[in-house]
Amino acid sequence: QVFGIQLNKEVELSAQAKERHILKIQTLLCDMLLRDSPVGIFTQSPTVLDLVKCDGAALYYRNQFTLLGTTPSEVQIRDIIGWMLENHDGSTGLSTDSLMEAGYPGAAALRDAICGMAAIRISSKDFIFWFRSHTAKEIKWGGAKHEPDRETDGGRKMHPRSSFKT
Repeated sequence: QVFGIQLNKEVELSAQAKERHILKIQTLLCDMLLRDSPVGIFTQSPTVLDLVKCDGAALYYRNQFTLLGTTPSEVQIRDIIGWMLENHDGSTGLSTDSLMEAGYPGAAALRDAICGMAAIRISSKDFIFWFRSHTAKEIKWGGAKHEPDRETDGGRKMHPRSSFKT
């Protein structure tokens, strides 16, 4: 019981430290935005990548691109902007786990490099994008799928020690 309480305190302190760090970075980025153009949060430290857990970020500001990390090409980002303006014109942003599921027609061309995206409109023609790559997940299922089932009395028998094995 004492170990459980100590563990909970450690987890809580870690979460608080992480939250303080994020708030500090957020404050720095907001200060940078107030002093400079949005380009500053891409070219100075900390960057937008330090605030948001992502694989890449892009800024489209005054017809210029600034790219960090893994992003689509400038041509592909222009296409995403066109798609957003056509399909989500009334919104100030868009967030999706999958561009393909969101209906973006060019998602297949992005291949495995980009899957999810968050975008905010900072003016009528300027955008900040955050991109995430595909996340491979391995799901471990219980049971032994390659072993034959043992039958008893015409029915299958559950084996507690092996049926939930991962």
